[in-house]
Amino acid sequence: MSENSRSAPIAEERASEPRDVSIPEERASERHEVSIPEERARERHEGPRADWPLYEVFVRGKRGLNHVHVGSLRAADDEMALRHARDVYTRRNEGVSIWVIKSESIIATSPSEKDPFFAPSGDKVYRHPTFYTIPDNVPHM
Repeated sequence: MSENSRSAPIAEERASEPRDVSIPEERASERHEVSIPEERARERHEGPRADWPLYEVFVRGKRGLNHVHVGSLRAADDEMALRHARDVYTRRNEGVSIWVIKSESIIATSPSEKDPFFAPSGDKVYRHPTFYTIPDNVPHM
């Protein structure tokens, strides 16, 4: 029997034995509060990409007439955002046009502002087609 064949069962035996990995009490104060997976997750979110701006991505489908919001991504600049949006959101050739815009550039109203914000259009009756007769041959009205 060779030297290696005799040591193999011992190595298997040692590998199957449970090991004590606890920290002795005298070193308990040296323990870190954060576990290794949490630390790696923090590095991922606080790494160099964490300070990249957030972009919103809109894609127009082949059969669609308008762009639809499909998600968000982080990128160093506009060109990178466009390339990443193409790679992530149009992998199966489902889009014909992509828009990316920095999230900080989007301005929106809130639902609570609905009445005061849209009230000025209510007093402009000429904008509503109530005074016009629509011919029967006009589609989509």
